[in-house]
Amino acid sequence: MFTGLIEAVGTITRRDTAAGGARLEVAAPFVAELTPGESVAVNGVCLTAIAFSATAFAADLSPETRRATALDDLATGARVNLERAVRADARLGGHFVLGHVDATGLITAWASQGDHWWLDVDLPDALTSWVVEKGSIAVDGISLTIARLRHGDGGQGRGWSVGMQIVPHTRAHTNLADRRPGDRVNLEADIIGKYAARLASLSRQA
Repeated sequence: MFTGLIEAVGTITRRDTAAGGARLEVAAPFVAELTPGESVAVNGVCLTAIAFSATAFAADLSPETRRATALDDLATGARVNLERAVRADARLGGHFVLGHVDATGLITAWASQGDHWWLDVDLPDALTSWVVEKGSIAVDGISLTIARLRHGDGGQGRGWSVGMQIVPHTRAHTNLADRRPGDRVNLEADIIGKYAARLASLSRQA
């Protein structure tokens, strides 16, 4: 499990594909502290570190991970958000993030507002019952607060979008500075919202 507080920004140093899957090599400042089998969230996707060099770790992508996330969009040299699994004795400063991406969305707006920035991301219809204004969502692994949820301005005809105010610290310590409208990002809704929606659905069926 993760918190959505980005620990470091790494770089894709190599990408190999074979038999439907792929292997990513990611340069990370904490690579010397990793052990085989450890979980690392890469742009919000929980991956298993399986091999190491002096500066990077390697992780395999299954065909399902490639299909369900935006990791296939990343080229060598791309910067990625990194977070190691949270320790049981650590402060939970963000929200509960599993690293299991629900869907991808397109950035429809990314604009400065003085020292701050505004980010709009289109939202697939399947996620709309899992998000609320002032609730949390992970965007490429970053725990963000939904400042605005609305219908009618999403990209690609999806119709729904979430808007988030980005503070200077978040922009400076994540890969958001590299992002542009049209980029695809990984989205994970708050797990509490998903369970609540599931329970409500079951109660209606009873």
